[in-house]
Amino acid sequence: MAKVRYERTGAAAVLTIDRRERRNAVDSETAGLLLQGFRDFEADDEARVLVLTGEGPEAFCAGADLKAIAEAAGGLTAEAVDAVTAKTEGPMGFTRLTPSKPTIAAISGWCLAGGLELALWCDLRIGTTTARLGFTERRFGVPLIDGGTQRLPAIVGMGRALELILTGRVVEADEALGWGLVNEVVSEGGHLERALAIAEGLAAFPQQTMLSDRRAALEGHGLPLAEGLAVEAELGHASIETGVRGAARFAAGEGRGAEGAGV
Repeated sequence: MAKVRYERTGAAAVLTIDRRERRNAVDSETAGLLLQGFRDFEADDEARVLVLTGEGPEAFCAGADLKAIAEAAGGLTAEAVDAVTAKTEGPMGFTRLTPSKPTIAAISGWCLAGGLELALWCDLRIGTTTARLGFTERRFGVPLIDGGTQRLPAIVGMGRALELILTGRVVEADEALGWGLVNEVVSEGGHLERALAIAEGLAAFPQQTMLSDRRAALEGHGLPLAEGLAVEAELGHASIETGVRGAARFAAGEGRGAEGAGV
């Protein structure tokens, strides 16, 4: 059975880590398959949103499969560590790459270590009531090298990010929602369905403008305001025509009272 599945569901591509016996931990082969799934998504013009999830309710992803990596390398030698950290796309598959289209993590159960870094890579995170998130590799001295130190502060703020990074404590679903670490909490088993519903909503919007605004937010984050505004202006200019057509529809009566807003 494949360790990673790439499937199309409506406008979404669903990328599923299928190593349930290892709580969907990622070994070297799985990382390669995740990277291939990312490339398939980017190449598929009809796939407008990527939904990343894990097989089964027990875990989204428990992080890197350190046991498998150590066994394959004959131990965690300096050479083995260098081989993992040198991967330009990211040790977990694609975490050092930026997707051109929206991404959603559908999380049930454990979302730990590199698994949390995978979830942070996504634009949105939908968790079930059983979702538990944390950098538990802190106990073993394993560093965050899949973007966690950079993405988590941007999502929850530096103070809360440092709390998770330094202590390695696990945050449960309700607290994660309060922090903004997850965007929604749904009932057990409903995470993928909700993620797909959001994906269909995003796919229904005028794509050029939505993708331009997404890119402006990502590329402008952390820049001085003047530079961020320049990025926004440059990217927004290309979709002015789409905006003018949308304004005309609004003037004709479409979308009044926020109709059609939200997904």
